[in-house]
Amino acid sequence: MPAPVPAVFPPLPGPAPLSDLQREVLELKRRADAVILAHNYQCEDIQGVADFVGDSLGLAYKAAETTASTIVFCGVHFMAETAKIVNPGKRVLLPDLEAGCSLADSCPADRLAREKAANPGLAVVAYINCSAAVKALSDVICTSGNASRIVERIPADREILFVPDQNLGQWVSQRTGRRMRCWPGSCYAHVQFTPTALLRAKALHPGAPVVAHPECTEAVRALADEVCSTELMVAWAKRQSADTLIVTTESGMIHRLRREVPGKTFVAAPTDRCSCNECRYMKMNTLAKLRDCLASGGPEIHMDETLRARAEVPLRRMLDWSK
Repeated sequence: MPAPVPAVFPPLPGPAPLSDLQREVLELKRRADAVILAHNYQCEDIQGVADFVGDSLGLAYKAAETTASTIVFCGVHFMAETAKIVNPGKRVLLPDLEAGCSLADSCPADRLAREKAANPGLAVVAYINCSAAVKALSDVICTSGNASRIVERIPADREILFVPDQNLGQWVSQRTGRRMRCWPGSCYAHVQFTPTALLRAKALHPGAPVVAHPECTEAVRALADEVCSTELMVAWAKRQSADTLIVTTESGMIHRLRREVPGKTFVAAPTDRCSCNECRYMKMNTLAKLRDCLASGGPEIHMDETLRARAEVPLRRMLDWSK
């Protein structure tokens, strides 16, 4: 079986016209007094109707700031939970309740609770890609964009347990010089990128700079010219003089890059099995499900108030420390 050829996305010729279904979604959104938040990894047609497209940190801010009575979060379950945590009085909808996250699943709250009980002095820094129950057990939350800054705020005499992504934790430890214990979790999509596949993309596009997400393995990160969050990838792409850029993260990010960085060609870093890399959970949300969600007012995120209040404390701490 031949090795997959990386998918190439040339510059957009111009704004794409809205489809009938997209126009229907926008009208339903208006009637529902809703705001649509879409993660960078969502499908292109969903990004096209979203009020805000961004990474976990940016969307957390938008969720906390919105005046709309309904939040529709096009992402995965922990993201919609996060919106509910900071908006207890608002209705929060998720187009597909089954849109989970392998990384969040890798850190069950009961296991973390046992770890904390055995090590009461631990400072738990939780990547936002975790459940509300894990957030409630944490000292502070972080995202890939602010993780280093958050870790640097923890007193030097406290031992840190970083959950749940070991690759992000390792990268933060290297950047800050802070030794940490890292939970053995990972994003199934990002660990599918391999040095062999990335070197193949570089060989096919000589001179093209490479950007990689810190959830990738250390061997893949070592081949990148820049390692950063999806939000910082936009600014990075704008700074590049090269016409072609290789993007090593979930391929939905390229939809946003093509809109905001015109004139560039983007290459989706391949894996050993496919020409680009999609998260099956992110892609469970579809434009049709978004339409149905707005029309029916569900599925809705519900949360025990005691859990919500406990999870809000470290989340608000992150928002304060990130300003």
